[in-house]
Amino acid sequence: MLAARVSLKGWQQAAVAVGSAFGALLDPKRADLIAALGETTGKPAFERVLQRMNNSAQGREILLERPRVISTQVSRAWDMPENTFGAAYAQFMGSRNFSPDDRPPVRFMETDDLAFVATRAREVHDFWHVLFGLPTNLIGETALKVIEFEQMFLPMCMFSVVGGSARFNEKQRKLFFQHYFPWATKAGVRATDLMSVYYEKHFHEDLGEVRKNWGIVPCPDPKTSSNA
Repeated sequence: MLAARVSLKGWQQAAVAVGSAFGALLDPKRADLIAALGETTGKPAFERVLQRMNNSAQGREILLERPRVISTQVSRAWDMPENTFGAAYAQFMGSRNFSPDDRPPVRFMETDDLAFVATRAREVHDFWHVLFGLPTNLIGETALKVIEFEQMFLPMCMFSVVGGSARFNEKQRKLFFQHYFPWATKAGVRATDLMSVYYEKHFHEDLGEVRKNWGIVPCPDPKTSSNA
């Protein structure tokens, strides 16, 4: 189900983490480097997520069944009626020509359970884009990393926020810190434990209802907010 893992000693993990961090700063589009950074620095965070999932009925179900967000398992979302969570996800992916199969595999987690949790965190990313109403541009991705940090406390997420905001121009930086950042910090805390949600079993439900049930506040339109 998951890619073959690589066992690293402490100094090797540090070397991979440092190398991945520098590489990601030089080329933020290198998803493999960002993934490696998340894995080599995120073990304590993933262990906490695993514990929370084990403490949740739906989380335990996810750990038992180990669903994957890949084409063969989520294709039914494209058949869901309008206004459902599944239809919104299908529209999000289709309009951007995204494939759920494009995520890099997890390589540096020590156990099967941690490898699955890291994989799950990576694969539900696009669900979170849909639920929080965030675009996939630099500002949207950086805002989502704030939410991911609030939910999982992954060091990589904070690194991505720092790295992303450093690449903003003056207008983007002002918009992010005046609008997106304050909203994201509150939205991430307010939402339920999103790693313990079995999203695939809610594709048929109304998007507004699942947002309400999971305590999710979509990002307000900055143009509307600025005119309010």
